[in-house]
Amino acid sequence: MQAVPVLLMTHDDALWQHWRQLDQAAWLPARGQTLQDLARWREQGRELVLLDAGLPRLPAWNDPEWASRLQGLKLVVGSMRTSDDEGKQALAASASGYVHAYSPVQSLETVLKTVAAGNVWLGPTLLARLLRDIDQRMPQRGDWDKGLTVREKEVAQRAAIGHSNQAIADALNITERTVRAHLSAIFEKLGVNDRLLLALKVHGVN
Repeated sequence: MQAVPVLLMTHDDALWQHWRQLDQAAWLPARGQTLQDLARWREQGRELVLLDAGLPRLPAWNDPEWASRLQGLKLVVGSMRTSDDEGKQALAASASGYVHAYSPVQSLETVLKTVAAGNVWLGPTLLARLLRDIDQRMPQRGDWDKGLTVREKEVAQRAAIGHSNQAIADALNITERTVRAHLSAIFEKLGVNDRLLLALKVHGVN
């Protein structure tokens, strides 16, 4: 498999040393330190970026210029002090992932692979919060559960509002393994591959 170029944007030498431990067989890391490096990366036909949220002179996440700066790029934001609020703001600014900057290297590689494949990466607490927000703001669509069994619908409804597998198992008096099996069947039947897409399907967004 060909190594994937990834731009690692940080002014912090210690963080750079941590990030550059990525498997050299799978990744081609390059260092960036300014927003101009983002533009150059895109001009080179490359798209994957891991950005230190503490980089000096970054615009606020609600600054509309992020939309143009990130066009054509797949951005993962690494923060020293992760918070759900910052994660939501980064995702709203067109980021595709949000993680702790010093996540173990193997975890970072999983995140980068997920985002490089065109998916979004969220931590469990942020995902649960976003799912609750979706549920509070949008009514459920009437026909989203077509083809699901009664139990699969029960599992899907709970997963779509951010309940963990264990919480679903406890509520329905089944095992966590059974919950995972139901979710696999639900994802296949509804044509989705994660809980965020499931929530959007339940609420008629996709």
